[in-house]
Amino acid sequence: MSALPHPINHALLERSGLRHGFFTRQGGVSTGLYAGLNTGIGSADDPAAVMENRRRVAAALGGGPDDLANCYQIHSSLTRVATGPWAGDRPEGDAVVTTTGGVIPAVLTADCAPVLLADAEARVVGAVHAGWKGALNGVVQSAVTAMEALGARPHRMVAVVGPCIAPESYEVGADFQDRFEHHDAGSGRFFAPGVEADKRIFDLPGFVLWRLEEAGIGEAAWTGHDTCADAGQFYSNRRAHREGEPDFGRLMSAIRLD
Repeated sequence: MSALPHPINHALLERSGLRHGFFTRQGGVSTGLYAGLNTGIGSADDPAAVMENRRRVAAALGGGPDDLANCYQIHSSLTRVATGPWAGDRPEGDAVVTTTGGVIPAVLTADCAPVLLADAEARVVGAVHAGWKGALNGVVQSAVTAMEALGARPHRMVAVVGPCIAPESYEVGADFQDRFEHHDAGSGRFFAPGVEADKRIFDLPGFVLWRLEEAGIGEAAWTGHDTCADAGQFYSNRRAHREGEPDFGRLMSAIRLD
């Protein structure tokens, strides 16, 4: 059997003794366009390769593929509570939280921001898929609220934003900024002028960190990795479209209570 993949870890979660990982595309069996650790069931990759990749991710965190609690993601603010193994079920939603040992809350991304959260004292963990739409519409607060209902307290919680598209790679239209500022006063600080007058540069990880701050999270950080700029390590939706590729792989980020 091949060696298990080595994910990106972060000290905020490591010091709590929690198994977690922001998995890169390294360590998988997919080939061609999806070469590496593609965990995206919704991609057009060989399903057997995707299942093996998901098994490897689960094994790296001490579990099996049936332990993965990963939603059918719809860019919403919907959080699901996993009380036991999902055994492959994928209810719609964009965040998963649990107090159950062995269950592995997980999210898939390919430029969107994955967020792993934990209150180690209360033994509550969660994973959030925060694309621009979900982040704007409250998926971070939704997950924090769900964790509070399970006994967590925001001031005790730590959160890490994983590899995602960085500002340098994320040019959007000026109307994009208008939408954010209309929704949230103060969000304009996460936009900078683009090369052209009708373009802006958007800081997604910065915006998500702001959302975490607004939710009262005790400590939060971004790993600093740009998925769009590093094809060797990460899949990227934007890079795939820019290069005319018909599809792209998905990265998995996950956390687990023992």
